[in-house]
Amino acid sequence: MADTSKLSILVVGSGGREHALVQMCLKSPLAERVIATPGNGGMASEVDCYNVGVEDIDGIVKLAQDNNIGLVVVGPEVPLSLGLVDALQAVGIPAYGPNAQGAQLESSKIFCKDFFARHNIPTAEYGSFTEVAPALEYLETHPAPIVIKASGLAAGKGVIMAETQDEAIAAVKDMLEGNAFGESGHEIVIEETLYGEEASIHAIVSGDDFVCLPPSQDHKRAGEGDTGLNTGGMGAYTPTSRVTPEMQAEIEAQVIRPTLDGFKADGIHFCGTLYAGLMLTPKGVRVLEYNVRFGDPETQVLLPMVADDLVPVLLASAKGEPLPEKLNFHPGAAIVIVLAAGGYPGSYPKGDTITFPEATPERSAIVHAGTNRADDGTITTNGGRVLGVSGQAPSLQEAADLAYSVCDQVHFDGKYLRRDIGHKELNR
Repeated sequence: MADTSKLSILVVGSGGREHALVQMCLKSPLAERVIATPGNGGMASEVDCYNVGVEDIDGIVKLAQDNNIGLVVVGPEVPLSLGLVDALQAVGIPAYGPNAQGAQLESSKIFCKDFFARHNIPTAEYGSFTEVAPALEYLETHPAPIVIKASGLAAGKGVIMAETQDEAIAAVKDMLEGNAFGESGHEIVIEETLYGEEASIHAIVSGDDFVCLPPSQDHKRAGEGDTGLNTGGMGAYTPTSRVTPEMQAEIEAQVIRPTLDGFKADGIHFCGTLYAGLMLTPKGVRVLEYNVRFGDPETQVLLPMVADDLVPVLLASAKGEPLPEKLNFHPGAAIVIVLAAGGYPGSYPKGDTITFPEATPERSAIVHAGTNRADDGTITTNGGRVLGVSGQAPSLQEAADLAYSVCDQVHFDGKYLRRDIGHKELNR
């Protein structure tokens, strides 16, 4: 494990994931000081926030140097794909997250799918396209229902589940001709629709070493009963009983380990988070996609369940050093409910004042995602996903009751939430 002298930590990002990471770092005995950039209203109430954007790689490196930072924890995918970790390592600052080469696993879905094919990692059958004609030809032999994905980064929204052939054709044309997802959609992946239940596995990786966090399940659709448009996530819970200890061992053996071996074979030195979005199908586990950073909102339930101090683990990964054999977790379950602005994931208002309960019950937390903090301390809405309200308890039902009781004490105009987060698990 890495050196354990005290250090200053910089968290990069402005969402709920980053607020959860800030709170985790603040609890660590290793943390002498924690700062964030650009941060949000919640982070600004707890740590010094700097106004350096996540795409300003030189600015973040300078901020880290000026503040004598000993560990940078990179939250979002964009700075990873732009080479922030490479730039920090070049000046001797340990940074948690993959280099730009490793980040391609998320920044290009075509790179990711070709990686799966090359290394025999179980996934959906697919084709990749940059031109409309061959894509439409592929649809003739692979009719709807089918999934159309923008290859580049699209903030969790570049996926169309086409139920009919007309929807599939329209999605292909919208992405390749109509600029529906800008540069991200100039290359697309068309893949078979997989049926089953989704689950997420987060692994912290350091070269050949990895250690897994508990299995979780995210709720992507905006509407109750998993209906409506795809969002960045309306809530999540952990653990999911669908991922049994036997299935966990199978995932590690058939998905995670072959991925690390594949990195080695391809000459990629990968350190950071490997987040596998899985479909548990009747034919076995299939990987939908990889992300190379902690999931949002999953991070808000995963971090509170870890009984160990994660900062030395992240530092070891950042330095490419060995990881502990396993992590210890609290018993029970955790859930997070996203409070969104009315209209999300479409257009939504900003700048509405938020009122909070005077105190939150033990084992519950309010994490800020899209918020601003004025000089007088007033918190206002500043994004589609505004807050994440989490609860931790011996059972998922108790965790949900706790979180929803806090949700009902938070107020802002147009507040929208799903009342059925964790419904599949609760109905088992």
